[in-house]
Amino acid sequence: MFFVFLHLMASIGIMDSGVGGLSVFREIRKVLPQGRFIYYSDNANCPYGEKSPEFIQERLRFITDFFLKRGVQVMVLACNTATSAAIAMLRQEYDIPFIGMEPAVKPAALGTITGVIGVLATAGTLKGSKYLDIKDRFATDVRIEEQVGRGFVELVESGHLEGPEAEKTVSASLAPLLQQGADRIVLGCTHYPFLLPVLQKVASDLGHPEVEFIDPAPAVAARLLQVMAEKNIGMSDEHPGVELISSGDPSALQRTYKEIL
Repeated sequence: MFFVFLHLMASIGIMDSGVGGLSVFREIRKVLPQGRFIYYSDNANCPYGEKSPEFIQERLRFITDFFLKRGVQVMVLACNTATSAAIAMLRQEYDIPFIGMEPAVKPAALGTITGVIGVLATAGTLKGSKYLDIKDRFATDVRIEEQVGRGFVELVESGHLEGPEAEKTVSASLAPLLQQGADRIVLGCTHYPFLLPVLQKVASDLGHPEVEFIDPAPAVAARLLQVMAEKNIGMSDEHPGVELISSGDPSALQRTYKEIL
């Protein structure tokens, strides 16, 4: 099922397994307020975290072809798991530039006081070569503790961003990181920033109000601007707008988009 919020041709394509990539889109809109965008939520196949790389690659080929038919000039993979599984393949097979997600291990490592950083991510991201390479490069002088954010994506997709259910789910994955002394926690999935208020509340309730959660989305927006300048990709301000596409039930995408306006 497809849902079109505002039907306009777009120059920038943004995809995610669901609504999580809207946390990245929110930052992109700050630097390109007059941009023209298509956002593709592949929520019929969400979550991606437990899917095989081959499955994700096939989905990304389909989505990329979909974008190209609509005039997209640059594509943002606003999904850590999709980036890990497919961005190298996409760069080999297509000519347009691709911007991916990069877990913010470097700023976390530079900012930690305890010498311990936490990474909350999907299983697919934690096993991916991109994350493992970043971990090897930037975390040589700190200890990294990792946890899969089990149930986090489902909470965000269903709109349960607060309350006892959300706090219980978040606590199960967050508490082990705090117990190990992590004072900087990387949000390694684009869904997770939507849970930032409950993450902060749970951390405070567990006696760690000083913990800092790091969202890589602003860095992705900055990288997009850089790539557009390098590739001489201009944006017309005559027809700004957003086209929202969902491969499944469009209600979550519509609801979350309206909430970030």
